Amino acid sequence: MATSIKALPPDERPRERLLRHGPTVLGDAEVVAILIGHGGPGQSALELARALLADGWGGLARRSVEELVQVRGLGPAKAAVLLAALEVGRRVRLATAGEAIGGPQDVLPWVSDMERLTQEEFRVLLLNTKHRVLAVETVFRGGLNSVEVFPREVFRRAVAHSAAAVIAVHNHPSGDPTPSPEDRALTVRLEQAGAVMGIPVLDHLIVGHGRHVSLRDHQVTELR
Repeated sequence: MATSIKALPPDERPRERLLRHGPTVLGDAEVVAILIGHGGPGQSALELARALLADGWGGLARRSVEELVQVRGLGPAKAAVLLAALEVGRRVRLATAGEAIGGPQDVLPWVSDMERLTQEEFRVLLLNTKHRVLAVETVFRGGLNSVEVFPREVFRRAVAHSAAAVIAVHNHPSGDPTPSPEDRALTVRLEQAGAVMGIPVLDHLIVGHGRHVSLRDHQVTELR
């Protein structure tokens, strides 16, 4: 029989622990348990939270609302709360991200939602002369395994925003961010177009499940 949170001593209840000691003392499951409030038949909120976190935060963040509502004990209302909390976290990361993009780690907060996509998307971060983000635009959407990208459309967006540089990002719905030959060839084409336009392509990131690859770090120049 599952032990409900109300049956726990007050000092062991997640909400009381948070109010008394602050949120940093809580374990991951305790944080999720507070969000969902209560469990389902025969399981406590903590047990349900542990099940939701079986694949870590990344696994939870990648679940769609359709997948969440199929979890035993988790209905639409609880699923909505979880997705809203994850979105709050994403927006906070954006608001507190460093002013200038200095490398791949600075790009990830802007595109973290791409881990959960079930089809390929191609986005660009448009940067000013100090490499601060002017805008993030989804330029192309594709299918499960590919997306067709035209450099002219990428740089049309860059010119429209008076961008001084761009960073390209696309996702692999399979979860494996290993660059394909087509990914490398696309990077070369984008860099060549950027050189003509005077708008350099600083990097091309591929986003997978909990992992990413920077084409800049994969020596794409060898293809030229």
